[in-house]
Amino acid sequence: MKKSLEIKSHQIKLQTRYKQLVEQAYNLRQTDHALSDISEYKAIKLLNKLNRLNYLSRESSRPRTI
Repeated sequence: MKKSLEIKSHQIKLQTRYKQLVEQAYNLRQTDHALSDISEYKAIKLLNKLNRLNYLSRESSRPRTI
């Protein structure tokens, strides 16, 4: 149970950071394309981590059958 709470809190932190990076990339699109691309790349990497955590949290919440 503790592990699932740790995963959930980490997911929330990553989601917040992801939203910040996407917004930053959008705001920089008109003024600095390179920084916008960097922010977008970092957001994509975070999204990949979030997807892996979603998989882990789904697996840990399933009841185990033997």
